[in-house]
Amino acid sequence: MALESKSSSRCTTETAKGTHVLEIVGYSLKKGLGIGKFVQSAIVTVGGYDWTIRFYPDGANISYADCVCVSVSRDLTGKSKGVARASCDLRLVNKDTGLPKSIWYPSQPTPSVFDYNNRVFPECGGSIERSELELEASGYIKDDSLTIECVLTVIKQSQVTKTTGSSEIKVSSSNLSDHFGKLLLEGKGSDVTFSVGGETFAAHKIILAARSPVFEAEMYGGMKEGKAESITVEDMQPAAFKALLHFVYTDSLPDVGDFGGDDYVEMIRHLLVAADRYAMDRLKLICQNILGKNLAMETLATTLALADHHNCDRLKEACIEFIASKDEMDALMATQGYSNLKRTCPSVLIDVFEKASRLRRA
Repeated sequence: MALESKSSSRCTTETAKGTHVLEIVGYSLKKGLGIGKFVQSAIVTVGGYDWTIRFYPDGANISYADCVCVSVSRDLTGKSKGVARASCDLRLVNKDTGLPKSIWYPSQPTPSVFDYNNRVFPECGGSIERSELELEASGYIKDDSLTIECVLTVIKQSQVTKTTGSSEIKVSSSNLSDHFGKLLLEGKGSDVTFSVGGETFAAHKIILAARSPVFEAEMYGGMKEGKAESITVEDMQPAAFKALLHFVYTDSLPDVGDFGGDDYVEMIRHLLVAADRYAMDRLKLICQNILGKNLAMETLATTLALADHHNCDRLKEACIEFIASKDEMDALMATQGYSNLKRTCPSVLIDVFEKASRLRRA
């Protein structure tokens, strides 16, 4: 009787991924540089090879004269030689939301061969019409600057290994947050309601307590709210409390589609206050991060006061770096928020002046 043998192997390909952020400061001054002319990033090393990101304010060639172009290229001055296979995803960052949008030429980034020795460098870039980029509603340009994000993936040599005959069963990603979000939305089994600014929200005490030590003390620590089926929350906007509950149940922020740029930032300010009130540290950090990416001189003093009042050290440092990098202390002093801050929190201004001065000297 013949014996039948069965074997299997697996071919895997390793990749090295790197992300580089290039900020173009003084965008208007780059215009008029000329078609095919570019400014480029510092050298970026990914997968053992050196790369640069090129920004063409007047288009990479005559076909893109009405566009702003971005491309990735092997650095010709570096020490890394040889052939590299890589793909890149080029994105513009919306200054209002902090979210990136891909501007890659093809619909899907595909690997290209970059041959240093034979000077084979394929076109690897993206473009956006200049009129769309400069449209205020797009949110790409703020304070005459824009941010480009490049995700570069270098494909390494494939490896073949022997495997056993057993098959791996693919497990779907967790949908726990979806189920809890649905529970909040439908309100099934809720045992407490909150009245906030004329709006009512149903929730579950045990979930609130598990996510916030303040809610835990209110619900199960002997406070009067623990026995109440309806709780009135003072000094909070309904939109902020709704976003807070969404984070409690899903560990994520709600969709921001209903908010414009300024309205979204203002809601995040209120949400930060709510996060601090209910001791939700991760949400508080997320809010600080969003506000730190959406700083504006007109509201900087207000943001500084908010950061100081709620012990947001990272947001405070972001404000100070913003002032120092733009060297616009005089502009800050001309705002109404500065006058209010000077009257209510003079110690904050002393700290700002000292740290901004040190940063400028560095």
